[in-house]
Amino acid sequence: MKVWQKNLILIILVIVIAAVPLWLLPNAEFGGADGEAEEAITELNPDYEPWFEPILEPASGEVESLLFALQAAIGAGIVGFVLGRVTKSDKNKGEK
Repeated sequence: MKVWQKNLILIILVIVIAAVPLWLLPNAEFGGADGEAEEAITELNPDYEPWFEPILEPASGEVESLLFALQAAIGAGIVGFVLGRVTKSDKNKGEK
C-alpha cells in the first residue's frame, strides 16, 4: 500500500471518529474535565473555596479554546520536531 493511500485512510478515519459522536448524539453537551471536576468537588464539599484565582481570565470561552488549541499546536510542533531530528540523526549514522 502506498503512503498516500495510508494517509487517505487515516484522514477518513479521523473524520469518522470526529463525526460519529456528533451524529449519534446531536443534542449532547460535550464538556471538559475541568467542569466535571468542579461539579464533583462542589457535590462532595459545598463549602470548598479554591486556593487561588487565575492570574489571567480569558475574555470568553472562544478565547479559552483558542489558547488551548494554540498550546496543543505548539506542543505537537515540538514533538514533531524532536521526532524528526531523532529519525534523521539515525539515518545519518548509517551513512557514515
